[in-house]
Amino acid sequence: MELSDPAAPDNSALTDATNRRKSGRTRQKPVTLYEDPNLTQVSNGRAKRKRAEPQGKEAENIEEEEPEDDESAGESESDPDEEELKERRKRAAKSRKSPNKPAAKKPKTARNTTTKLAIRPAASGVKKTPKPRKPQAPQSTVIDNGTGLYAEVFSQEDTMDDVAAGWITRYQAHQTSAMCDLVNFILKCTGCDLQVDVHDIEDPDNVASKLTDLQEEYQAQKITDYPLISKAKASASFRSSVTEFFRSLIATAHASSLLYSDEALIENIEAWVTAMSSSGNRPFRHTATVIALSISNAVCGLVTEIIESTAKTMRQKEGENKKKTVNKGRVAALQATLNDDEKRQRFAEGILRDLFDAVFVHRYRDVDPKIRVDCVTALGTWITTLPDIFFEGQYLRYLGWVLSDTSAPTRAEVIKQLSRLFKHKDNVGRLRAFTERFRPRIVEMAARDAEPSIRASSVGLLDLIRDVGLLEPDDIDTIGKLIFDTEPRVRKAVAGFFAENINDHFESTIEELGGEEGIDEALGEEDEEDFDTPRKTWLKLKCLAEVLRSCDSDNDEESPDPIEPGAPGASDSLAAMGVDSRFSLAAQAICNGLPELKEWEILAGYLLYDHSSIAQTQASDDARHTFMARCQPSERQEFLLLEVLNAAVKQRLVDAVENETEKKGKKTKARKNESREIQETTAVHLVQVIPRLLKKFGASSATASVVLRLEHVLNLEIFQELRQDSKTFSSLLDDINKQFLTHADQNVLAEASTALLHARSCEDLEEVTEGKVQELWEDTINALRVLKTANPVEGGSEYLIDLCNTVRRIANLASISDCVQIFDTRARKSAKSASNSPLALLIDTIGNTAAEQDADETDETIINAMKAVLFYYMWMARSIQENMAANSPVTNLPNYSSFVETLVAVLAERSSRLDNVRLAAAGTLLDLYTLFATFRHIRPSKPISGDQDIDATIKELVKEISPDAQAHITTTFTAAEKTYAKKSKRSLDVGEDDDPLDVDLDSDPEDSEDEDPDERVAQEKQHEVLLAEKQLCELTGKIVLAIVGRVIDFSGPRKGKLKERLVRNKAKLGSNYKEVVAFLDGPKPKRSHKAKAPQAAKKPVAEMSKPVVVEHDEEEEQEEEEEEEVEEPVEEGGDEDLRTREFEDGEGIEDDSGGEGQEKVVEESEDDIVGD
Repeated sequence: MELSDPAAPDNSALTDATNRRKSGRTRQKPVTLYEDPNLTQVSNGRAKRKRAEPQGKEAENIEEEEPEDDESAGESESDPDEEELKERRKRAAKSRKSPNKPAAKKPKTARNTTTKLAIRPAASGVKKTPKPRKPQAPQSTVIDNGTGLYAEVFSQEDTMDDVAAGWITRYQAHQTSAMCDLVNFILKCTGCDLQVDVHDIEDPDNVASKLTDLQEEYQAQKITDYPLISKAKASASFRSSVTEFFRSLIATAHASSLLYSDEALIENIEAWVTAMSSSGNRPFRHTATVIALSISNAVCGLVTEIIESTAKTMRQKEGENKKKTVNKGRVAALQATLNDDEKRQRFAEGILRDLFDAVFVHRYRDVDPKIRVDCVTALGTWITTLPDIFFEGQYLRYLGWVLSDTSAPTRAEVIKQLSRLFKHKDNVGRLRAFTERFRPRIVEMAARDAEPSIRASSVGLLDLIRDVGLLEPDDIDTIGKLIFDTEPRVRKAVAGFFAENINDHFESTIEELGGEEGIDEALGEEDEEDFDTPRKTWLKLKCLAEVLRSCDSDNDEESPDPIEPGAPGASDSLAAMGVDSRFSLAAQAICNGLPELKEWEILAGYLLYDHSSIAQTQASDDARHTFMARCQPSERQEFLLLEVLNAAVKQRLVDAVENETEKKGKKTKARKNESREIQETTAVHLVQVIPRLLKKFGASSATASVVLRLEHVLNLEIFQELRQDSKTFSSLLDDINKQFLTHADQNVLAEASTALLHARSCEDLEEVTEGKVQELWEDTINALRVLKTANPVEGGSEYLIDLCNTVRRIANLASISDCVQIFDTRARKSAKSASNSPLALLIDTIGNTAAEQDADETDETIINAMKAVLFYYMWMARSIQENMAANSPVTNLPNYSSFVETLVAVLAERSSRLDNVRLAAAGTLLDLYTLFATFRHIRPSKPISGDQDIDATIKELVKEISPDAQAHITTTFTAAEKTYAKKSKRSLDVGEDDDPLDVDLDSDPEDSEDEDPDERVAQEKQHEVLLAEKQLCELTGKIVLAIVGRVIDFSGPRKGKLKERLVRNKAKLGSNYKEVVAFLDGPKPKRSHKAKAPQAAKKPVAEMSKPVVVEHDEEEEQEEEEEEEVEEPVEEGGDEDLRTREFEDGEGIEDDSGGEGQEKVVEESEDDIVGD
């Protein structure tokens, strides 16, 4: 097609130029540039608009260049070079790419002026080339490569309804070509660039073989990622776009009646989609399944619409028939519409059945969990959208079967879909049979599923099932016991379920007592400010205690103590370690479910009420007496309610602080004042309530420890600001001291010590608290002196118990108060008490009672004495550090040689067995030397007054453990290692220089049994394994710190041997032990992720779907450790090594070995497998 003159202004310009410059090159190039074959496909008018814009711009530039001098004119007549030709090509391409821009009209009178600009553009810098725009990131990586329907769907220029309508139009014009485009669109959605042609569409019998060929060719490319599961940002909306297109396609075909008039349309789509959904290639199978499910969703909507339309037409027909004069024509038309809708409904239901049988039935158990999740989600949508068809047992059973799926996301999706169904109580009738069949499985998931999130959602589902009355009483009890579960999410989910249990029990109890009206009449009007008067809420608190008691797994034990004195693990109680007990955790969850617990004063009044007076009175038919007798709690229930009281007080204060801030994050003055008032009221009431609670419940160690815990949440600053009488607080401290001196249980002592430490945190009350602590010191030290003077033989077991309790109290006091001066003070000699210092008495207690190994009290006495003496040296080390920081002279250096000799003697005497005393002695010895090793890196900021040689002082403090003590520590580690390996049934590598263990450690004849049918015995064995691992890791951690601190394994003929001993079996003793020993190697170097990417890409595709094998991971860890060993070695214990471990301040370190650097010990594992 020839272009007209207005459409080709540049050609005329080139003609003028060639007339002046007879050059073949300049004549040929412009012709090639503008004779573009693409221009022949455009109409003349459109070509003119495309070419007119550059011409207008050139005209503007010409007007600017006209006043230039002759030099510029001369340059314009020169030969065009390569840059000029490139500029021309760019302008021509730009004019072709912007057809939508408004074109400026070209004035015909300016034709001659265009010749100047056609020869050469402004090269003198007057006309600057515009900067290229920064290309915008495409929204989808697949849009750039797509063509046809695929490009239309993802271009986002038109809506999906417009795209679907356009495809329907093309289909009506040429069915085969449009269907070919649709099939290629589906193939492109799988990430496959291969296509089919019209011949493949015309042969529907060859669909399977054609897909097989495409699948083989696609798999040969070894593509592991496809758009549907891609995590790329561009593929975020891929799924929604595909499903929305097919929804629009089905809706458009329905609106145009093409879906029903041309059955070949849906048949061809089903043929290709169903064949691809059964493909062995995962991208094909997953994408086709999603498309088939989206088509089914759309058809479900159509069926619902047809049903509604049919009902509306039926009402219109019935209304017309009821008229006096029936319009037969209208009735006939309505009947024809009904017949048409019926046919359409049958056809659409046939589509649903075909897709369900061909796709869903096979894919809901697909090997890919993502496909299974999609199927479950679709089935839930079908049931809610079209319940007349899918809300039947033959379809609901698929949801029940998938409850046992191995994939956690699939199980979670089933629970989600079932929760949607049970939320509507109208569905109860249809769900009854399903619930009877699959209820045990749901209960099992709530109680034992591996995923806490699934357990929590299962509890929520069971709560809905309970609301509709389909949950059995046994199942209710099973779920109620989860209030003591270890997972916070499960406890939080059970809180509402548990609260409903309490409400049901409360309502039944009210009915037993004659109803609410009778109780209100018997109790009279309640006084809101007097919390000690009986009220109806007390009965609900009693029900709470009873339900908690029934859910407690230890309800067979009549003792109210959660941990009985002398029981295994009593010395290592949770309270002593600062960990909440299971009762406390359960109480925290309950507070969120019961609104009655927000007023904790009512609960405190219920506990403080003297219920024993009710039992002393004679029984009568009085309603008030019956009510009070029913509210009387047992001792165990009182203990549980005290835990709830603790949680309620904490929750009340937490809510008060959180309510200060609004949802937008702003704090208002009104909310601050309200929060302040709540905190003040709570502080005043607690100070008054705690002494009363201690008076009533202080006799029992379990209840006393819970009451003492209330003091921890007392805000002493607010209490002091209110200017309360200090005598009230002093009286509270007296009650705490009384509990400390009268109880020997470690829980009570730990809570009382924490309460005293909390009281000392307030500066205004520190003086009062310090006086009370000194009174405790005097009482306990005097008791120790008296006991050390008495004859142990005459005292017998009572003497050992008293000595054990006294030393335990001293150890707790030493943990919160400076005991240096107290331990160094000698008393006057008398017949009733010893005159030695408390430090000497404690060390003597360790040495003299070590030989007496008959009583458990003896072992605990020794361990607590070691703790107390270690605390003494820790306080002394702190004092020395403070003196150095203040540049004061260091006096009274500690001499711990006698303590060390005693510890070594204990290790030697107990070398025949591994017990808690031996482990404690080894750990205390390591802690002691490591403690003073820290002074190697401490220097005063200024010279100390008095010309004190600080280096000599530090050298006297920092010492290395003697070879004899190192040998005992090594044998203790070996014993602990073998004990754990035996209990956990692990094999160890034995070295040539290891000393054989003569005694069979902790031999247990039951270990030979493979399985124990008793679950309780199995739990005890598991507890023993965990305890043995804990002991091994604790001892190993202290040894590692000592090695890093250069107080052990640093010099001598066996230098480095202990480190080799530690790392020998690190691959066989579990991940916890491995992490502890890994501290010897220092921090791992950071690796760039870029270096790992190529390695990951080199892995074969087939390995990506293989299950993870432990040996593979261990080999990779071994390779990582070998790569780390290639790095430049760091001197063990040197400046860089200690600085890496954060053991020094960055200052210089004096080498104790006379300047000789320590050689790095290269450890090589004898086993190739690293890890557990």
